[in-house]
Amino acid sequence: MANYIDKQDIIGHIWTMLKTVPELMQEVAGRIRARRVAFGWPQQEAARRAGISYRTWRRLETEGKASIEDLIKATIALRCEEGLGGLFPEPAAATLDELLKRQVEGRTATSSVRARASRARPA
Repeated sequence: MANYIDKQDIIGHIWTMLKTVPELMQEVAGRIRARRVAFGWPQQEAARRAGISYRTWRRLETEGKASIEDLIKATIALRCEEGLGGLFPEPAAATLDELLKRQVEGRTATSSVRARASRARPA
């Protein structure tokens, strides 16, 4: 019974840490705006640099609403694209065999990218 109560406390604590979708949208919108302001760009300039309409940019900053494509364009314009890779990290390997398999696949993917790059270079 004591274990059950302890688990309930943990679960209750986790739920209080989660943010709602609207809260996260507003947080992202605020960060986009702060980043744009730090660059000293008006919204029109940021939209032009991102290759999206002014109306879309404004909606992105005020409501946090945009397509994934427009969000990525804004991310690139604001020079934050490196952070995109961390959005959906690969889950931890459940077994040692799975970990070893991923390492082998990673080496294979890296070597094939290198091979394509070396073939593409002029001699």
